[in-house]
Amino acid sequence: MTDFEGLKALVTGGASGIGRATAELLAGRGAQVAVLDLDPSSVGKPLLAHRADVTDDASVREAVAAAVAELGGLDVLVNNAGIGAQGTVEDNDDAEWHRVLDVNVVGMVRVARAALPHLRASRHAAIVNTCSIAATAGLPQRALYSATKGAVYSLTLAMAADHVREGIRVNCVNPGTVDTPWVGRLLSKAPDPAAERAALEARQPTGRLVAADEVAAAIAYLAGPLSGATTGTSLAVDGGMQGLRLRPVGQ
Repeated sequence: MTDFEGLKALVTGGASGIGRATAELLAGRGAQVAVLDLDPSSVGKPLLAHRADVTDDASVREAVAAAVAELGGLDVLVNNAGIGAQGTVEDNDDAEWHRVLDVNVVGMVRVARAALPHLRASRHAAIVNTCSIAATAGLPQRALYSATKGAVYSLTLAMAADHVREGIRVNCVNPGTVDTPWVGRLLSKAPDPAAERAALEARQPTGRLVAADEVAAAIAYLAGPLSGATTGTSLAVDGGMQGLRLRPVGQ
């Protein structure tokens, strides 16, 4: 497919996981793609790479400006950079709450704020935010992370309303548990990594973790030219976790 031919895209957190899969997919479908990441050293051609810290407004503005100059414009922003957190509301102190909110929510705001002037000049402008099933389903030991992703979901709706008349569509994807390096590190810290992985797989009706490529495909759909009537929408990529209530096997 070459449906992104001629379009310029920017992907944050694009050096690994969902971001890397998305950047490579968009490039494979014809887009010119720049990646923003804290450590973009592993990113090679055809992707462009720029270092950015989404918690630092000056760093974000500098990186977005450099990426847009190199791309020659901007049509698609994939706001993907984010970090995880575990625990109940009792388990993280104020500093950790501020740190994760700063990355997962305010970080998206900083990138969007820097990108919007360039997106307004596009005839095909789209923003896709990486949200999570945690925004709409109560997950144990994920209070802080869920709070940030609930904010991303609401932010997506508000941005969609603010910018629809400027020709800028804003949507989000809500992945379930995705087989990424972050989940791999999470599993490695568990007392029984194999049992923990089996538990994560079992809570998704498909019985397996979501692949990063599957989330990337959903992002590409929302960002693509054929979804021009879609804005203010969340697309679950969660193995059926949000909507399905299966009976136990054998019943």
